[in-house]
Amino acid sequence: MTPMTRRYLISGTVQGVGFRYATCQEAEAIGLQGWVRNLTDGRVEVVACGNAEALHHLEGWLRNGPSGARVAGLQIIPTQAEQLPEGFEIRR
Repeated sequence: MTPMTRRYLISGTVQGVGFRYATCQEAEAIGLQGWVRNLTDGRVEVVACGNAEALHHLEGWLRNGPSGARVAGLQIIPTQAEQLPEGFEIRR
């Protein structure tokens, strides 16, 4: 099965609550490749690549995030594959 790539934009109280770190852990645990970073407008951006089941799991997790987060919105954007790191990383 061909891997798919998705870009996620998460809004709400998602910065300063460990969202990037927790997302990285969750994505690595389910075998996704990609990255996560904070945006200057207060959102978090995630780019993830993997099989449909793993991406679906991540999407469900992103709707809630870690315990301190308050997710107000999740935008899912299908995107073209890009050069991704082996594993998952936090970008600055």
